[in-house]
Amino acid sequence: MTKFIFVTGGVVSSLGKGITAASVAALLEARGIKVTMTKLDPYINVDPGTMSPFQHGEVFVTEDGAETDLDLGYYERFLRHSKMSKNNNFTSGKIYQSVLEKERRGDYLGGTVQVIPHITDEIKRRIHASGEGYDIAMIEIGGTVGDIESLPFMEAVRQMRVELGHSQSLLMHLTLVPYIASAGESKTKPTQHSVKELRSIGLQPDVLICRSEYPISEDNRRKIALFTNVEERAVILCPDAQSIYQIPSILHEQQLDDLICQRFGLQTNTADLSDWQAFTDVLLNAEDSVTVAMVGKYVELPDAYKSINEALLHAGVANHVKVNIAYVDAERLETENALMDVVKNADAVLVPGGFGERGTVGKMQAISYARTHGVPYLGICLGMQLAVIEFARNVIGLEANSTEFDKRTKEPLIALITEWFDEKGELQVRSDDSDLGGTMRLGAQKAELVEDSRLRQIYASPTISERHRHRYEMNGRYIDTLQDAGMKISGYSAKQHLVEAVELTDHPWFIAVQFHPEFTSQPRGGHPLFNSFVQAAIHHKAQHANDKQPTAEH
Repeated sequence: MTKFIFVTGGVVSSLGKGITAASVAALLEARGIKVTMTKLDPYINVDPGTMSPFQHGEVFVTEDGAETDLDLGYYERFLRHSKMSKNNNFTSGKIYQSVLEKERRGDYLGGTVQVIPHITDEIKRRIHASGEGYDIAMIEIGGTVGDIESLPFMEAVRQMRVELGHSQSLLMHLTLVPYIASAGESKTKPTQHSVKELRSIGLQPDVLICRSEYPISEDNRRKIALFTNVEERAVILCPDAQSIYQIPSILHEQQLDDLICQRFGLQTNTADLSDWQAFTDVLLNAEDSVTVAMVGKYVELPDAYKSINEALLHAGVANHVKVNIAYVDAERLETENALMDVVKNADAVLVPGGFGERGTVGKMQAISYARTHGVPYLGICLGMQLAVIEFARNVIGLEANSTEFDKRTKEPLIALITEWFDEKGELQVRSDDSDLGGTMRLGAQKAELVEDSRLRQIYASPTISERHRHRYEMNGRYIDTLQDAGMKISGYSAKQHLVEAVELTDHPWFIAVQFHPEFTSQPRGGHPLFNSFVQAAIHHKAQHANDKQPTAEH
């Protein structure tokens, strides 16, 4: 029978529930326990797919094509053996949608549909389904205790704890212990009030994770335990760390995994954290560094590119260097010369995915510089589409564009696809107002890599599987034109023969891909494409050590 660990947060948001929950899951997995994780989000959106990155940060995509909360990215990066799916993230909107659909079908036999029991029953059903086949399921409740939006989730957790019993469930509560500089001490009162708020809705935490900017004294630990009715050994102190990848070790040192296993009556091996130790040793002690200019339009909120940031960090460790990210606002780059200097001083350039025309001119300026000056370039999703358009315009002389930006463009190099192909098997596109029928490619899809391509050498495999999140495709009618001019098509989708990747044959390292490799990067070993990209940046830096200006630091 699956055992459940519920994770809640109090006092303030952004304490790091997702990272903490993922760290606990990594600890348990290191003991040989089969673990999965699920995120419950209180907002009314059905999923985060249509939400602005400025509000929500990155949309993480699972293998089965679900658009989910970015915390699922942490879950996959911290766990070795569990992949997330559409069952591992659901919102209030999705719950209410499901219940209302049942009501419209008459499933409730004309009864009055209410939050209790109908909404809470649907929540419990999904929680149980997400944990099937696992020893332990960690369930993270989004938001902060006391928020009206999360009350149905909290009530469902209360009911499940009664139904499961003490030996089958555990409640872990993350709180803030603020440091008051004027008083020169940490204050426990916010944590006490947060637990009081939990108790008011029928929930008593079994474990407290106390986040703080500074170390918390043992006296305060005892005080927290006394006033919250939590075992002293279950009050876990978690001060700020140099890296999130140290947190599993911090929790292990306080024997949190032992406490959980004892609570659930699990006989397991001691946690083996040697891989985490090896990773953090390199991460925190790298002697050399490279700078990657990331040119995007959401750079004011780095969480909008969270998986890319982590993939670059992983690749840095794989290459024993620190990767500094110089964020460049693509829209401002169009008019501010100082930002172009950031691009010129970088060791590599990366243009990530995105939607809409805003900032595309600045992105293509950065792409053009990387292409003409031999700077390593990695384009992802929109970063590939713009690389193709920039090349077609400036090398071939076409009036190329995407129908996403100009539906009447004379040269629709990028466009929505139809449901059919011509007799030659070539992709046909619409470039008029009827193209609203285009559909988004989501989730893991196989691609075939061209035999003599750099991309195939990097992956060391003729076929790969990577995740997608995009609606527009490269027009197959331009393949020969591009290849004749020196831009090689290095990958095609296995199912529809859509262009998946391009590269420049006369460039030190210029690769752009339609898929999102960042979603599958792991701290243990990184991702082959990012590893090769960072290696190219190291080589470029070494070659231009004498003539480069000091690089921008992140």
